[in-house]
Amino acid sequence: MTTPAENTLLDRVFRDARTHNGWQERPVPDDLLRQAWDLARMGPTSANCQPLRVVFVRSAAAREKLRPALAPGNLDKTMAAPVTAILAQDMSFYERLPELFPHADARSWFAGNETLIDSTAFRNSTLQAAYFILALRAVGLDCGPMSGFDTARVDAAFLAGTTWKSNFLLNIGYGDPAGLYPRGPRLDFAQACRIE
Repeated sequence: MTTPAENTLLDRVFRDARTHNGWQERPVPDDLLRQAWDLARMGPTSANCQPLRVVFVRSAAAREKLRPALAPGNLDKTMAAPVTAILAQDMSFYERLPELFPHADARSWFAGNETLIDSTAFRNSTLQAAYFILALRAVGLDCGPMSGFDTARVDAAFLAGTTWKSNFLLNIGYGDPAGLYPRGPRLDFAQACRIE
């Protein structure tokens, strides 16, 4: 990969992309969610462990199930979003390693090691969630990630009976520019980086 991405893509995914709080009343096609997943799943994770799991909350009944778990500041924007994704981590991700990482007995690295399971699942699902945000932007959607919610309530309402645990929520749709705040400042290279 020696050719840089086109500026239009870089603008869409990074420079012009914003965290949205308001949403247009436009449905999000399932096909776009699938396209974004197919892009995001290609990003690297340690030992190809891929612990991210996603529940797309779209129906009126599912949205009402989510409502009591939301922090007051996140309620209106989440109820208005066409889709809210519960981005979760599969705490049994290592059971799939014989399939996903057949080069070594990677399952044995994790089995019985709860500390390593927890840190690997959280780190890599968060990494995959970031890929997913960029992929959603790349297919023409806007996002609004947030952590203001009751994880225990979300897990009980949507993830009971699974080995999944919620990480954060992501509102998805076509953003309404009228709901944007001014872009916050970003640290420049000299403020955040060091070369040794």
